[in-house]
Amino acid sequence: MSDTPLSQPLTLPCGATLSNRFGKSAMTEAMADKRDAPTQKHTTLYRRWARGAMGLQITGNVMIDRRFLERPGNVVVEDERDLAALSTWAAAAKSEATQVWVQISHPGRQCPMVVNARPLSPSEEKLKMLGLFAKPRAMSADDITDAIRRYAETARILQKAGFDGVQVHGAHGYLVSQFLSPITNRRSDDWGGSLENRARFLREIIAAVRAAVGPTFPIGVKLNSADFQKGGFTLEECKQVARWLQEDGIDLLEISGGTYEEMSFATATPEAPQRDSTKAREAFFLDYARKIRAEVTLPLMVTGGFRSRAAMEQALTEDGIDMIGLARPLCVHPDGATDLISGKTAQIGINEDDLTLGRGAWGINAKNWLINLVNTVARVEYYVWQMDRMAAGKEPSPRTSKSALMLMLGYLGKSTLRALRRKPYARASNPNSA
Repeated sequence: MSDTPLSQPLTLPCGATLSNRFGKSAMTEAMADKRDAPTQKHTTLYRRWARGAMGLQITGNVMIDRRFLERPGNVVVEDERDLAALSTWAAAAKSEATQVWVQISHPGRQCPMVVNARPLSPSEEKLKMLGLFAKPRAMSADDITDAIRRYAETARILQKAGFDGVQVHGAHGYLVSQFLSPITNRRSDDWGGSLENRARFLREIIAAVRAAVGPTFPIGVKLNSADFQKGGFTLEECKQVARWLQEDGIDLLEISGGTYEEMSFATATPEAPQRDSTKAREAFFLDYARKIRAEVTLPLMVTGGFRSRAAMEQALTEDGIDMIGLARPLCVHPDGATDLISGKTAQIGINEDDLTLGRGAWGINAKNWLINLVNTVARVEYYVWQMDRMAAGKEPSPRTSKSALMLMLGYLGKSTLRALRRKPYARASNPNSA
């Protein structure tokens, strides 16, 4: 199967070349130590994934500001204190000649209350999810300038540590996505209102990062095709932002969708409407990506739903997609890219229905919002468990016997313990934290 389009290299606008068309999409690892530094677990996990010979690995979201995390256990890079550990991580991830980029992010209002009881966001729009998130403070002009500076500084440090590129997380309801969405951006200044103003934060980040890392260092962006919420960021707006990002010189655009309130990125649900043809072809966001492809020539990566070689090859040859993004399947099949290219297997992944609470009286597709929330978090935590196994030097255990409720409770318990463990360090390094 060496003649499959999946095995073809891809040269990016900056001149870097990826060895094949497989990209590991970002998944949060939650493996940092109490100082928010990378650990041996990161090294072991990414060395294992490197053996799978993907053209690109993108790490889980690395935070740019120690005060605000997506979840306790995130790696934070805001200065050079952990440069040695970062370099060790980068070397392990590149040990089999795969490129490794770091996803850099700020959670905005999607920062759990156990981390910070006063998160930042473009506007004071609270995320209503079981009381896990506090009401945010609207960012001042100085806050915005500081955040842009932090993205650039984090990228500079990661380049120095030996990583091959960065991806700015502009999807899934995190801070950049909050600026883009009219639901969470109610500002009336230069950072809100029109799409041009709402996109200014992302574009200024790209400009600052490019100035920090130079013209040949790859910069990617993960962008929502849509928020899938009434009044939110739309596909038409996404297409315009994609055109601007091409003008700004990014190297790879990854298409996704959804927010914490509409978790289309985490599970295939009615919130991410799909035509029957798209469902048959697996990829959740492929229809949206095809429309975006009509607007731009920059390389596109689509993540979410791909499981079979046939669907992946069809996306590359018929839909104009350049990279196949894989996330969860690589947690249970870390050699998936190699096995698909060689023809050893035609499909990877598991049946996620086995991880679903309420298969009996409630029904698999229960409409109860609490059950849906438990199911979504449980599925994420199942894959975190697989990453933990690989980080300990073990192979994945694809069994799905862990209950959804226990996985959910495990997430809440581990997050609270990690937050309590790191709290003194966060305070000590940020005496003026919000």
